[in-house]
This record gives sequence, C-alpha cells and structure tokens, in this order.
Amino acid sequence: MKDLVTWSAGRLASAVRAGEVTAAELLEAFLARLAAVEPSVHAFVRVDEEGARIRARGLDERRGRGEPLGALAGVPVAVKDNLAVAGRSLTCGSRILEGYVSPYSATAVERLEAAGAVLVGHTNMDEFGMGSSCEASAYGPTRNPWDLARVPGGSSGGSAAAVAARLVPLALGSDTGGSVRQPAALCGVAGLKPTYGRVSRYGLVAFASSLDQIGPLAGSVGDVALALEIIAGQDPLDATSSAVPSGDYAASARQGGGLDGVRAGVPRQLAVDRLEPDVRGDWERSLARLEELGVRLVEVDVPALEAATAVYYVLANSEASANLARFDGVRYGRRSRDASTLTELYHRSRSEGFGAEVKRRILLGTFALSSGYHEAYYDRAAAVARALGRELAAALEGTDVLLSPASPSAAFRLGERSDPLTMYLSDVYTVPANLAGLPAVAVPSGVSAEGLPLSLQLVGRAFDEARLLRVAAAFEAAADFRRPMLPVAPTQAPPEAPV
Repeated sequence: MKDLVTWSAGRLASAVRAGEVTAAELLEAFLARLAAVEPSVHAFVRVDEEGARIRARGLDERRGRGEPLGALAGVPVAVKDNLAVAGRSLTCGSRILEGYVSPYSATAVERLEAAGAVLVGHTNMDEFGMGSSCEASAYGPTRNPWDLARVPGGSSGGSAAAVAARLVPLALGSDTGGSVRQPAALCGVAGLKPTYGRVSRYGLVAFASSLDQIGPLAGSVGDVALALEIIAGQDPLDATSSAVPSGDYAASARQGGGLDGVRAGVPRQLAVDRLEPDVRGDWERSLARLEELGVRLVEVDVPALEAATAVYYVLANSEASANLARFDGVRYGRRSRDASTLTELYHRSRSEGFGAEVKRRILLGTFALSSGYHEAYYDRAAAVARALGRELAAALEGTDVLLSPASPSAAFRLGERSDPLTMYLSDVYTVPANLAGLPAVAVPSGVSAEGLPLSLQLVGRAFDEARLLRVAAAFEAAADFRRPMLPVAPTQAPPEAPV
C-alpha cells in the first residue's frame, strides 16, 4: 500500500479500473501519507476526508455493478483555493472571504470528478494569486518539500508542494503570470499553462481576467497531458473558452523517441548571463540534451521580451483593481463590525480583509487606470503586450517551441525576498506566455549544487498543446529526473519519484 503514493495518476486509475486496488484503498494510502507529511509542509488549507471517502466508496460500488469508470478513476486530486467546489468553502487564501461557501463548482473541477477523480481538498496559495512564494496567504506559508526552509513558489505553491510531497498525484492551479509553472519548477514537478481559452475559467475567482488560465500540476508530463485532455474544451458558461477542438494529449506525450526535425527557438533577449550559476549550467545542459534528441536550436529575436515583466505588472494590477472591487464587505465575505456608515464599512472591511500584497497591487492598478495616467501606463502597456504577442507568433512561425529557464533561481529561503520588486522578477521568464495567451510547460531538468530542483520552460504555438507536450515528454525522459521526492517526516523515508 505504501508504494501506491509513488505511482503516476494514469497507472493508479488503470489499477482501479482493473480491480487491482479499490478506490477506497487508494484514498487511504494517500490520506495516511497526508497525515504524516502535511503538518510539515502545509500544502492544504482544507482537507475533506469524509467527503473523499464517500466519493471513493461510491466509485467502488459503481465498479461492483459493472459500470465503466473514467480516465481518473479513484485518483486523489487537489485544487487551488480559488477554484469553486459546490458546498465547500472558497477563500482564495484571504481573510476577506472567510465564511463564504460556493454554491457551484468550477467547470474544470466538474470535469475531473466526471472522469472519476476523488477531490481531497483545497490547497494553499498566495492571496488572490498575488505572489511568487506562497508566503502571502492568510493561512500562513507553504514549505517546499525538498527543503522545509524554502518556498515552494507561487501562487499555486500549495498545489505544487502537494504533488511534490506525494500527498496527491495530481492537482490544479491557476496561472496568471507563471503561477503554475514557477512553483512547478521550484518543487520539481511538471506544470502546464494551456492556451488562453483552452480550459474554461468558469468557477475560477478572477485575478486578471485576460491572463488567468487553469492548469494541471503532476509528477510527470504524461499525467499533465492526461489532466489537460479531461479539463480542456469549450464551455457555454465561459464566453472566453475556445471552440478550437482539443486533442489526445496523453497519446502525444506517450509518443517517445527522438525529436528529429523539431526546431526550438532561443530568444536573444533572455539575458542568461544574469542567471545564477547553477541555473545557467542547467540551462546549457538542457539545450545540449535537446540537440542530442535531434532538436535544431534556432536563435530568434523578440525585442519586446525585455519589457514583458513591467508590462505584466501594469496590466495584471489594473485588472486586479477592477476585479477585486466586488469584495466590499456587503455582497459576500468578511464584514467589519465596527463601521457606522457605508463608506466606513467598505474601508474597514477591505482594510481588515486584504493582506499587504493585495492592497499594494490594488493601489498600483487603480493608479494606472486613473484619469490622466491611463494613457501613459495602461494603454502603453497594452500596446507593448500586443507587440510582444506578434513577435512571439512570428518567432513560432519558423519554430515548433520556444525555450527558456522556467525560473531565474532555485527555491529561495522563506522570508528572503521581502522587497516586492525582487519578488516580481521571479516571474521574468513566465509572464510572456500569459501576455500572448500561449501554452507553456515547465519540466524538471536537473538539480542545483544544494540539491534543489531546476526546470526548463517550453512555450508552444496557440492551441498546439499536443506538439508542446510531445517535445516536453521527450525532454523529460532524456533528463531522467529521478531524485527522491522529499520530505518530509523525520521518521519517514522519502518516496521515490512516480513511475
């Protein structure tokens, strides 16, 4: 039973469908792992053991009656605390939503459950998705399973840590500027941001609506592809979801073999000379590994790339200012008890409910949208974002994927980056894909001298996740990233990486 927590999601589902293990037995194995490890990592904000047990028993009863089970039959999953689940609390890592219970489920969550997944709980996150370390949460920080003194990345740090610690084999996060890929990189797991519109955003609490996208995290590219296949597709409840047909992503990831004929673009503007030595060394080894697989590396020019981080923080904060205006202490969530007027109620409720980083971004976004500054900041940033999109599309016309490190550093220590600008630069390689709406995946590529995970990012053409995942899976196999997935309990040996 202990070995079950090291299996991939695909293998676990196959075992449940074949009757090799029951969904209930599978769940108990992961709940035992969670009980031993979660107090050290703090990946979850809420765990619904009883609801998960009821769900698992129901799947076993269905199998006993001979009913078919889905592609994730019995697989325990977790979702970020900004994804709605009917009848369960939804707080976005914030005090302002204390007591709020969602009346409906996100489309992505419904599709996971329709495929047989067993939802274990909600994972921790930077408040409203605003952070790169999972320290800006009203519930306290999550710790990196590889080193409990370090951050797991953010804002989907809880989901990444839960997968890395093998508390669940699969989790969902959301990615506005790298919030799936950056924590995946720091925790040594695979994380995908699909093309904007590929996955329905219905039931995802908005941070920046034109940039947000739900994405899966898992121990392997194959499991990420399997999850995408399940959650992808048009949704009548989300007007921004695309009608472009989704594909057999799991089959694409299973193709294996070399990559002869694949062209990979390396932007001139990456400024890799500024990378930490371990990250730069791993970057160079990753490029050499791809060449060994038959990939032809091509230098491409993306001038607007140098402005991407600045542009992102203007646009994302502006949208956050508008989206978070609804959290006012009246419609739902926390309401101050000390207010005597409506204006004071708004002021006190938002002051008490929002954390420092959320307040900072609301102020920056409100300023960028204010009269007299709108044209100088927001309009100019939007124009540069459009130019970046055109440049990336042009670069991908002659290549199949674009390459970069997923993070400029390995996991840093808790409390180390108190300067907001330093923290914002953690997203320097991930924000371009969000600004252009392109799919991107982070794949473990090596370890630093301190034994911390490092990662490669691959960016693909719009709605061409199949090709992107094929290249990513081939690289993953060649990288052979098989370090034990820590921790975490002092008396417990770490499990091996998923098979």
